[in-house]
Amino acid sequence: MNVIIVGCGRVGATLAEKLNDDGNDVTIIDKSAEKVKTITSRCDIMGIVGNGATHTVQREAGIDRADLLIAVTNSDELNLLCCMIAKKEGDCKTIARVKNPEYSAETPYFKDELGLAMVINPEYATAEEIARVLRFPSAIKIEPFVKGSVELIKFRLPVGCKIAGMSVKEVVMKLKCDVLVCTIERGEETYIANGDFVFAEKDVVSIIATVKNAKDFFEKINYKGNSIKDALVVGGGVITHYLCGILERSSISLKIVEKDLSVCEELSNRWDKVVVIHGDAGDQELLREEGVSNAGAFVALSSTDEENILLSMFAKSEGCNKLITKIKRTDYDSVINRLDLDTTVCPKSITADIILRYVRARKNAKGSHVRTMYNIVQDKVEASEFIVEENSPIVGKPLCELKFKSEVLIASITRGNTVIVPRGNDIIQAGDAVVIVSGQLGLQDVADVLK
Repeated sequence: MNVIIVGCGRVGATLAEKLNDDGNDVTIIDKSAEKVKTITSRCDIMGIVGNGATHTVQREAGIDRADLLIAVTNSDELNLLCCMIAKKEGDCKTIARVKNPEYSAETPYFKDELGLAMVINPEYATAEEIARVLRFPSAIKIEPFVKGSVELIKFRLPVGCKIAGMSVKEVVMKLKCDVLVCTIERGEETYIANGDFVFAEKDVVSIIATVKNAKDFFEKINYKGNSIKDALVVGGGVITHYLCGILERSSISLKIVEKDLSVCEELSNRWDKVVVIHGDAGDQELLREEGVSNAGAFVALSSTDEENILLSMFAKSEGCNKLITKIKRTDYDSVINRLDLDTTVCPKSITADIILRYVRARKNAKGSHVRTMYNIVQDKVEASEFIVEENSPIVGKPLCELKFKSEVLIASITRGNTVIVPRGNDIIQAGDAVVIVSGQLGLQDVADVLK
């Protein structure tokens, strides 16, 4: 696909790199010559310095040949204008990043009247991910596949866990759990599971299962996953605003600590069931008084990574077991992972992943058959959902007879309303939705898993 990206911040740069790695022809536009030079020197892509909201610059970027324009500048209005010009000049598909909560109710209008293919709101998408984790606190991360019929669940094995010292094969046979273990992260290393792999305490494990089977699995391994009844949230910003709305009708109550009095008043007036505390979350005594040690979860959503990390570490030292920490920068992932912060959320990474999934789905007409894609381990392991066609070479043969590439795992097969945890004798049929976990990034077709 020919893709034009307007805006070369962290989201734009990440998209440019990943879309280029997927074999797309990528052109970036940004007013900053330095940003354009940085990304074009790293990737084999075209860069243009200029205002992407002008038809002159878009024409120079080849808008008449483009399949997709993605506008991810820091200005919502500029992003929308870029998309309007692109539709008029090139009639390509367009995606706009829109962050302002005032525009959230206007999303259907933008899509219908302006002809946008997608309006992505990073803060709302982040709030949705936080809400998913709060509803299932056993998980570090949850990603839905096959319209939610199966989920990829990432969690950490606690000290003294029942399955520590057991192999994947032993867990399946002894506990009779209908789940499939996908990956294990141990320190800096990531492993795609096989039957002989032995679990250790503090491993970060990813499984794919139905909601019912996952619950059964956690019960059998005595994994504490009591439902969360309340959460203490630091920061009353946009993500918190959306989180209040998402959880408004749930059984989870929120208490928010915010130091800006006007923000406190706005939250109190808007959300009747939410308790708002005016104060500085950096005051440890205040957090103790508000029950940080007894809170079902602690959610750090302040404006800086450093403060969020320190607050979460304090909450953990006080005895709070479920931590959710917002991180804006991803260049220190390896350091942050060592801190054992439980769940971290990054709005920019979430935004890039959602857009990347859309682009890959759009390539269906050009020979790719991926429907959904998620990063299990950033830049190391992906899980992709494919719809299998009749002429696919993986149809009609038992899995044990197929010759798969290394670092590839068939994680689930969904046939109609039936979810199959794949074993060696299972046979994939045309029309099946198949989830594949792979250390080879950017799979374009289900057949790519074969040697």
